[in-house]
Amino acid sequence: MTTTTVKAYGALDATSPLVALTIERREVGPHDVLIDIDYAGICHSDIHTIRGDWGPITYPQVVGHEIVGHVAAVGSAVTRHRVGDLVGVGCQSNSCGECAQCQQGHDQYCLNGNTQTYNSIDPADGTITQGGYSQAVVTNEDYVLAIPAGLDPAKTAPLLCAGITTYSPLRHWNVGPGTRVGVVGMGGLGHMGVKFAAALGADVTVLSRGTAKRDDALDFGAHRYVDTTDREAMRELRGGLDLIINTVSAGIDIRAYLALLDVDGTLVVVGAPAEPFSVPAFSLIPARRSLAGSTTGSITEIQEMLDFCAENGIHPETELVSADQINDAWERVLSADVRYRFVIDTKTL
Repeated sequence: MTTTTVKAYGALDATSPLVALTIERREVGPHDVLIDIDYAGICHSDIHTIRGDWGPITYPQVVGHEIVGHVAAVGSAVTRHRVGDLVGVGCQSNSCGECAQCQQGHDQYCLNGNTQTYNSIDPADGTITQGGYSQAVVTNEDYVLAIPAGLDPAKTAPLLCAGITTYSPLRHWNVGPGTRVGVVGMGGLGHMGVKFAAALGADVTVLSRGTAKRDDALDFGAHRYVDTTDREAMRELRGGLDLIINTVSAGIDIRAYLALLDVDGTLVVVGAPAEPFSVPAFSLIPARRSLAGSTTGSITEIQEMLDFCAENGIHPETELVSADQINDAWERVLSADVRYRFVIDTKTL
């Protein structure tokens, strides 16, 4: 088997800083695409994964599931992409294609477990998948996304996780003009939720601690900003929202947020704290409220989102970093010192 050796930045264990590595990329099969990576987003999920917050992993591990680059080679049967195309790879890089969810186009909910872009078993060769903090990646053509003209390649990578993670529930719960949407948290995910909900015509309320991000929220399209430490403001909002997207990856007072929903309202959890939380039954029952979860989106939906962003001029707010700044960027993510998403210039590897 012919493999390609590429430079990468990865973890040797759960607690040490990331280090420079070399990893092997599998040979390009008939339906594969070799991508020279230009940019890779830094997601809080990368940190959770390396630290074992969501279960055991195999080291060394290279993370990164927000990937933008150019096609360097294609397999003999590839029809969707050509050498030189600007493309992306998100959180999933394969699925079984046969289960009921895959057949319905919901590959993100593959009943047999889809293949994640990192820390999964690659069905092509049985190795552990390695992510985008690297020079190149080989991916099945069905999971390679076309980046439309009009999107800035240096800013697009976070759309492939932070973007789709908030876009998908907004579309699933049919958000449009007149829908009253609350977004909990104004971080990497939250700021995209605000931009999308506003572009879809919703009435948007940002719910965040303190007032430091008030101006940003309004600039991104929010109609109002509520400091969640302001008890009176939270009381006044009770029953005033139809849908809440919780993007926070830490514990919250779930009762306080459920109280903000109107009858038949839904709180959707997309931020994934490591610890479980409890939900009082009477936060749900009297108003027929729902508590739901949502993961990323199907490949079809991600492509739809990318096209929507190009049509509406939507980009994440990003800060470009070099490979030697990745560990510092991780520390800044943990201390919420980023507005709003880091992107690695992988050419600096």
